[in-house]
Amino acid sequence: MSSTESTTAPSESAESPEAGVPSASAPVDAPASNVERATVYSSSGPRNDVVVSAHDFRRPGRLTETDLRRLRDRHDEFARHLAARISLFLRMEFSLKVTSLATPSYRGLIDSFAEPTHVCLFRVEPLSGVGLLEIPPRLALTLIDRLLGGPGKSVTTLRALTEIEIALLEDVARLVTDEWCGQWPVPTPLKSVIFGNERSGRFLRTAAGDTMMLALTLETALGDAVETLRLAVPYPMIEPAVKAVLPARSRDSSRESPPTPAASSWRQVYEQVNVPLQAEWDAFTLSLRDLSALQIGDVLELPTGIVERTRVALNAQTKFIATAGLEGARVVVKLTQRLDSGDPSHAHHR
Repeated sequence: MSSTESTTAPSESAESPEAGVPSASAPVDAPASNVERATVYSSSGPRNDVVVSAHDFRRPGRLTETDLRRLRDRHDEFARHLAARISLFLRMEFSLKVTSLATPSYRGLIDSFAEPTHVCLFRVEPLSGVGLLEIPPRLALTLIDRLLGGPGKSVTTLRALTEIEIALLEDVARLVTDEWCGQWPVPTPLKSVIFGNERSGRFLRTAAGDTMMLALTLETALGDAVETLRLAVPYPMIEPAVKAVLPARSRDSSRESPPTPAASSWRQVYEQVNVPLQAEWDAFTLSLRDLSALQIGDVLELPTGIVERTRVALNAQTKFIATAGLEGARVVVKLTQRLDSGDPSHAHHR
């Protein structure tokens, strides 16, 4: 059992090094950046100085670096498929590259949006929550120019989109969200629905400010226009799908209990498969001169006990040790030992 040293100094005392130590009356939503030091008394007696930081228990557990790396690999594949799909739609080469996959807070994500920008709001049925797709105005106008039959060159002047241009851009946005939904292998297929557009992220209130978001940043290239596209969803919204594609952490970190391989089952088609089988002895060596001098009728003396050390090879791989003998008019072998792949006797000799 341990206890944390408390202080009776008033909060106004700036000279007291313990004036900022969190107390039981501290608000629950204290910022995570509030890091202080405290003294902990262990049960054996010594004191240890530790760092104490506030934690908001309302937020879900953060993804580990390994989890983010696996999710990024999946989104790399998503970017390749989406680039091919948009290229066909525009009839022009369109490339995408994942630049980051992070978990910022909703407030931090909104604050990072450009001003002005174009944000598509979408839902993912049957999940609950609102996703955001940010398309910079320069990229949006370049896409619209191509959709209207233009060359798709980067625009030099920025302006607000008209209602017709927003409707045209939604076709591209729908391709992005549909392809993103299709990458999650969940029992019920996900379906995206775009239901709104905003010109600024300043007044967006689609989630609480401290909600953890799963934010994907893509670098796009269309002609000479290179811009950044961002897709973000609340992590609580997509958490069931994320868990479906990530292996259990206990299985990932446990080395003592590796997964048991699935038992092999016999199939009738195997009955018609012929596997070469060879029985051989490692008897002795001869010089090339003596070997060329052998004639029919010559007798070769074999080592004692060699018949008990017969090697049996399956498909040119030595698998068993056997005893050779006769059964009637046939030469037979009786399997006595199975060789593991790490056994030095496993090597096949010709």
